[in-house]
Amino acid sequence: MSFKPTPLFAALLTSFCMASASLVSMPVLAADAPATQARAGWYTKIVNLDFVKQQAVVPQIAGVMLIDSRPAARKYDLGHIPTAVNIPDSAFDKLAPTLLPADKATLLVFYCDGPECILSHNSAFKAEKLGYTNIRVYADGFPDWIKGGNLHAVSVPYLKKLMDEKTPITLIDSRPKERKYDLGHIPGAISLPDSQFDKLAAQLLPADKAAALYFYCEGLSCKLSNDSAQKAIKLGYSNVKVVPEGYPAWEKAYGAGTSAATAKPPAIEAGKDAGTITVASFERIYKEAPASVHLIDVREPQEFATGSFKGAINMPINSLEKSLDKLPTDKPIIFFCGAGGRSGEAYDMVKLYKPELKTAFLDSEIKWTKDGAYTIKGK
Repeated sequence: MSFKPTPLFAALLTSFCMASASLVSMPVLAADAPATQARAGWYTKIVNLDFVKQQAVVPQIAGVMLIDSRPAARKYDLGHIPTAVNIPDSAFDKLAPTLLPADKATLLVFYCDGPECILSHNSAFKAEKLGYTNIRVYADGFPDWIKGGNLHAVSVPYLKKLMDEKTPITLIDSRPKERKYDLGHIPGAISLPDSQFDKLAAQLLPADKAAALYFYCEGLSCKLSNDSAQKAIKLGYSNVKVVPEGYPAWEKAYGAGTSAATAKPPAIEAGKDAGTITVASFERIYKEAPASVHLIDVREPQEFATGSFKGAINMPINSLEKSLDKLPTDKPIIFFCGAGGRSGEAYDMVKLYKPELKTAFLDSEIKWTKDGAYTIKGK
């Protein structure tokens, strides 16, 4: 026996279903729907990754503040969402009056360490009590941000800690060289302007795609470092981070950085064998201060034509003895070839006939392409 509802019953059933759906729906915008369902004790207005990505952009959006509720030294400094301000929940009452915006209608988005972390919810409730009216919580937090393939930001104090500990990193200044970098930059940074990234990246970035790269520019109003970091990721680099507060924050915290007028070129670090320069030392000089040395390629002209280091002079080993008087004397000389044999001969020859010259050689296997890219293996 089949049941055929009357029109009145069908209408009542439809109304009941719609009412039930509205009772269980979460109090968030449809576009904000989070991947994680709300839990007891949570702030109710939850947003997802897509919503946060629209806010965490550089230049920083007016009327929006992202707030990391985690401890600074153990969490925020090591990694946070770009543009986020750190107000640890444990210090909220102390820091909120000075760090939160005066406009109570500002969109505040709190986050911490994922669904098991309650700190962001606690801070959201506190902000609401202070009168803020446009509050959201990104409950999935920083782990979800990284899982989504987004840029990993670190603080300037953390960068300083890495440098003090002599952690192997490549620090890249993405600003224009003459107008910004040369006037002042974070010590040890190489200049790779974003506008020249495609042209110079192969020459200046390390060959190891797992190497740690840290990009910075002119603070939260500057998107050059973010753009360069994304380009590095597309090239296959897997350990890429940004320092969003950049040079202005460094200068404020630690004083003016290195300028072209005060910079000292990296020292030539001797390798294990007499006369050699370590690969690490050579690459540091080549990237940071190539004008501080003379690079002399002692291969044959046809080899030189297939690719060499930018700015190198070609003086083939077979004719070098006759050209010793033409060697430059104003700066150190680094000889190189394709495998280390001929460059070693050049070093020995100059030491014998021109011992007053400061020379070194690369005992390394090197391969170049015409566009300036190279790979180097050696001591």
